Amino acid sequence: QVQLVESGGGLVQPGGSLRLSCAASGSIFSIDAMGWFRQVPGKQREPVAAISSGGGGTVLYAASVKGRFTISRDNAENTVYLQMMSVKPEDTAVYYCHAGLKERTSPWVADYWGQGTQVTVSS
Repeated sequence: QVQLVESGGGLVQPGGSLRLSCAASGSIFSIDAMGWFRQVPGKQREPVAAISSGGGGTVLYAASVKGRFTISRDNAENTVYLQMMSVKPEDTAVYYCHAGLKERTSPWVADYWGQGTQVTVSS
């Protein structure tokens, strides 16, 4: 069984920084794109950043975080990171890790999600 486990959330002051991590484990054959989404109560989950597989790692960012957040991944460790800089109160949300991956026992690439980690930006 595959699991995505996030860590690194918490309380941070406006203008501060935070680093989220998400490690995938289990019977993994391959991982395609990985990314981060966030959700606040009463709103839809929205994409924050994504990174493709491969050494080059094409990245995408939501307009609201571009220039402040950086996504990266360690393919050897099946881990994706989100470095958050110059955070704002509107970045407050539950952040979810996502991966498109193929298990060893399945021919299909499927979507997997972490359990979510709370990020609160407040003074």
